[in-house]
Amino acid sequence: MRRAVLCIAAGVALLTSFGVVACRSTPPPSVGSENVTALASPSPSPPVSRKSSAPAKAGAVTPTGLRIPKLKLTATIIPVGVDDNGDFAVPPSVDRVGWYRYGPGFAADRGSIAIAGHVDSAEQGKGAFFKLGSLSPGDTVVLTDSEGATREFKVVGRERYAKTKIPLDRYFARDGKPRLTLITCGGPFDASTGHYRDNVVVTAVPG
Repeated sequence: MRRAVLCIAAGVALLTSFGVVACRSTPPPSVGSENVTALASPSPSPPVSRKSSAPAKAGAVTPTGLRIPKLKLTATIIPVGVDDNGDFAVPPSVDRVGWYRYGPGFAADRGSIAIAGHVDSAEQGKGAFFKLGSLSPGDTVVLTDSEGATREFKVVGRERYAKTKIPLDRYFARDGKPRLTLITCGGPFDASTGHYRDNVVVTAVPG
């Protein structure tokens, strides 16, 4: 599973050097890292194996919609896992985002509800998370389920990591306090690899 999650870091933005440059080389600095750290369990559980064939039992109600008023964003959420190559199966349409279905779901009272999306694409343009890095503590994020129920979250942290240093176990945990984790690519674009250098992670808590 760790390899699969690492592929989020390496492959969320499917770009060439001619793609839309969504994230500048000097995006806003990280804020609220101490808040995010406090949400994690002091004794984290091991990461979920990619061999799992069913979603997590606790709080596994499927989120179907994401709304972020500040960004004027309304996006469809697709349940995703990993593909045959062990890669995180982010939806191919950049206007949709993927919920990691082997982790906590809509109604989770523990752990991280992980949702990843594209920042942009050479073929499709701006992605759903094109402006994710502009969110700040206090901003509102709303999840919706298939029955129309909503769950509101408030942003407590925005962090940026080099893709080789992102603490994946924290952001894909089944334990610790309930939180919503939104992940995309960011930082400077490396034309030689076709990827952004960093990941942007926004964390929000129920409220």
